[in-house]
Formats: sequence, C-alpha cells, structure tokens
Amino acid sequence: MWVFEELVEGRNLSEIINTTHENPKYLPGVQLPENVVAVTDVAESVTDSDILVWVLPHQFVKRILGQIKSVIKPGAVSLSCIKGLQESAELALISTLIEEEAGTECSVLMGANIANEVAREEFSEATIGCKQEMSHVYKSLFDTSYFRTNTVTDVHTVELCGALKNIVAVAAGFVDGLGCGGNTKAAIIRIGLREMVAFCQRFVGADKTNEQTFFESCGVADLITTCYGGRNRKVSEAFVRTGKSLDELEGEMLGGQKLQGPMTAREVHQVLKKMDVTAQFPLFSSVYEICYEGRAPKSLFESLGGQ
Repeated sequence: MWVFEELVEGRNLSEIINTTHENPKYLPGVQLPENVVAVTDVAESVTDSDILVWVLPHQFVKRILGQIKSVIKPGAVSLSCIKGLQESAELALISTLIEEEAGTECSVLMGANIANEVAREEFSEATIGCKQEMSHVYKSLFDTSYFRTNTVTDVHTVELCGALKNIVAVAAGFVDGLGCGGNTKAAIIRIGLREMVAFCQRFVGADKTNEQTFFESCGVADLITTCYGGRNRKVSEAFVRTGKSLDELEGEMLGGQKLQGPMTAREVHQVLKKMDVTAQFPLFSSVYEICYEGRAPKSLFESLGGQ
C-alpha cells in the first residue's frame, strides 16, 4: 500500500503503520492486518500488481499517474474509489483519466461507506461499477459479511454519483450552519438528488443512465449519509457559523484530509457554464457561488423554489 510520507509525532507514518499496524493520523484506534505493508515509493507499490485500487484526493491523480505509468504491469486493471472530477470545461471523469494515462481498464467503487465505520466492521454497502465479466472478481475481493457489494454495469453513473453528492453535502452543511431543521435538509437532499439524476442524463446520456443506479448505495444511500456526516457537511457548517474561509477550516478541522465538495462544485460549474445550463442546476450553481463568489449562505434557498 502506497503511503504519502509525513511525520506524526516525530516518526514517519510508514514506520508507524509497519510497526504498530495502525494509522494514528487518519484511522486511529483501528488495527490493520499485518499483511498491509506501507511503502513510500508509489512506483514500487504498483510494480507487478494485477489490480490497482485508487484511493487518493482527485486533484493528485495526474501527478501520481506520471510517476507510475511506465511500471504498470501489462494487463493490469484499475478500480477507483475517488470521488471527484477533472477540472475541465468538458466533463472529464477520473476513471477516464486513469484509463487513458495508465492504459488500464478502470472500474469504480462508490457508496455509503465512511471509512472509520467500515473499519469498525459496522454493516455497510457499496456499489461497484464494472463490466459484467469483472463482477465476480471484485465481489470476491471486497464483499464480506459487514461490507456488502453490488455490481452494476452503469460505470459512469456510479462514478458521477460519488462526485456530485459532495456538492449536495456542502449545501446540507450550509443548512446546518444556518440552524435550519429536518424539513429544510430533506428538501436539499431531494433537490440535490434531482440535479444528480439530471446531470448524469445530460452528460452521460439518458439512454446510458439507468435510473435504478440512483437507488443503489452509490446513489441515495451515499447522498443521505454524506449530508448527515462526513467532512464536506462538517466544514460547510463551520463555514457558515464562523465566517472563516474554506481553506482555513480545511487546515483546522481535517487533519491533512482534503475537502472535495467545493472543488467538485467548481469543476461542475465549468461544465454547466460552457453548456449554458447553470439555471437548470440551481443547487449546484448556488453552492459554487457561495463557495467562490462571496454569495451569502442564507441566499441558498432563493433560487430553489419550484424545483
């Protein structure tokens, strides 16, 4: 397992993981299996690997690809757990970037599975978007009694759900920061789900988007859990309550983890603006404007009537 090296209480994180079998910075109190070995050379970690599992903030994928593509084993495949988009005026999926740059077929795993709860072996689910012939491979790798997986072939919809729900979670955090109740958050979740479906149908294609996928763990389940827990909701609530910038709060509250929702809102806004359809996605557009253009959080509801 590749680990970005950093110091934790004066010791290298990789050394701590390999000697104590715990990641005290990002997953404290959880015992890791002894066959999980931390290495700090990303090229070493992928050499001779048959399946590459991608779990890192989406803004770093291009840089990592540049370091490993020359050593990827011919015939290897990738599975991405990355929830985000490439920053581009065109819709650009992370799985597409991995396929083009790494030369590997790329499936995706998304769902309502916050890491510390999965690590405590609390029951949860995930959706794997992959070709039918890879279904049994991924289920044999990931499916357990407490982590149940379902496979679908609607790969791009699964991936987009994982990215777009973080925008809705930012809006849910604004709702909490404003002191609104359950009715308001339920409305935000419903409107957000509607925009997620509409975005997928427009940019993946209505004929290629299976609406049933939104009822999988990657869809409504991940949307709900992210709007009630998770870092995007938490930091967005603090953004409203404290008046501090998102960058400040990321540094203060996330302990080195990255905030994905605002960045994804910006990436999505670029696509919507180029297509001249921002008015059709008022929640996504409002989140972008509040995060990046100084619009007041309490104005969130002004453009949502009749959605």
